[in-house]
Amino acid sequence: MTDVLIIGAGLAGLTCARRLHEAGVSCRVLEASDEVGGRMRTDVVEGFRLDRGFQVLLTAYPEAKRWLDYKALGLRAFEPGARVWCGDDGWQEVADPFRSPEKLWATMNARVGTMQDKLRIASWQRSSGDGEWEELFSRPETTVLEALHARGFGERMIERFLRPWLGGVFFDAELRASSRMLEFVFRMFADGDTAVPRLGMGEIPRQLAAGLPDGTVTLNTPVARVYAGGLTLESGEEIAARNIVLATDGSAAARLSPEVVAPDWLSGVTVYFDAQQGPVRAPVLVLNGTGAGLINSVVEMSAVSRDLAPKGRALISVTALGDPAMPDEALVAALRSEAAGWYGPEARDWRLLRVCRIRRALPVIPSPGLPEPLRTKAGAWLCGDYTATASVQGAMQSGRVTADAILLT
Repeated sequence: MTDVLIIGAGLAGLTCARRLHEAGVSCRVLEASDEVGGRMRTDVVEGFRLDRGFQVLLTAYPEAKRWLDYKALGLRAFEPGARVWCGDDGWQEVADPFRSPEKLWATMNARVGTMQDKLRIASWQRSSGDGEWEELFSRPETTVLEALHARGFGERMIERFLRPWLGGVFFDAELRASSRMLEFVFRMFADGDTAVPRLGMGEIPRQLAAGLPDGTVTLNTPVARVYAGGLTLESGEEIAARNIVLATDGSAAARLSPEVVAPDWLSGVTVYFDAQQGPVRAPVLVLNGTGAGLINSVVEMSAVSRDLAPKGRALISVTALGDPAMPDEALVAALRSEAAGWYGPEARDWRLLRVCRIRRALPVIPSPGLPEPLRTKAGAWLCGDYTATASVQGAMQSGRVTADAILLT
């Protein structure tokens, strides 16, 4: 009989397995798809490496620092700040003055808010590291938008910079996420880099899986039913185990256990284009500060990591929030047309590589917090970002906390 069967080879399941392996406890990880990673995957298309939606790693995440070898991932960092398209006011530069002092003058003169707004961000950044980060999840809770107003930010700063930036972080232009997540994410941005692995975000779960003994992870193995003491695969095979861990996303967990309530989901769509010459030519996040149109952000991914595109080609990522109610062909045409208003008519010639509609980008968590061991009445353990915080940190920490609880039983 297996000590622990883990269903799902996403970040939560793999971290759970790594912690158990570290403690000398045998486990198996069953994954329904053909690759590890869950929602974090990188596909190779015509020599381009395309993440399944625009994703980044915040290197300050405590759990990521514990389990990942950043050097081996070959992390490529974004410039600390953003470039903002403001329509009639053109391009505006917003940089971190502490890490990019050479851009201080441009930032101070950027038409995205008042001088007081920019000083508020600098003050917030300087104080964001005070105290233990875990304490952030015990603070009074409101929405992100209400918290920004409470900090005194003006409408121009919110609409031109904070809404598109944080809307992209939380996949929600209405900024309805918890203020606790705002404080946590802001601290992570301030304490470390925003980065992607040299070969794409899929290298993160691949590295986690590589730290497990051969044969631990079994792919293409969907589970049909979970019960006390074991499970049944869709193939009909039954496997007994002392512990079962549901490390799938919340919706998949709800299908396997009637005690789990499937979360609502926030969605987005990322469209990848190929161009002979990129429009940005810098590893910087480009935001739509106009409050109009479909585009929320643009990133020239090949300027972040040269290895994400074939030599001599540019990989452009264009992201919109939600799930636009139009066919892919119409969506692509609309994004090209909008981008042409930013970068000129050459944007209309960008060659489509892939449309990634991410209908389960992030689970809606009304009151996020630190993960705790969760177990159903039937005895299955639950972990995943939906049990804690909708983030890489939340997924990995929930997996580790679950493993620690199993080790104590």
